Amino acid sequence: MANATGDSQPGIDRKLLEILVCPVTKGTLVYDKERGELISEKARLAYPIRDGIPIMLPEEARNLDEESSPA
Repeated sequence: MANATGDSQPGIDRKLLEILVCPVTKGTLVYDKERGELISEKARLAYPIRDGIPIMLPEEARNLDEESSPA
């Protein structure tokens, strides 16, 4: 069954995405469909989406700076 975006993969409701903000910066979030995350570019955090539910806890978020820094 297709969702509101017209594909068959589960995603996040557009209306929910419009009202969600980063709990750290209160800024907007960008949906990364491929990784199933909500990205706060300002905070450099990626919040996971599990079973269609955004986990908006900073301690659960992936730090984007750790990913891009050289090993």
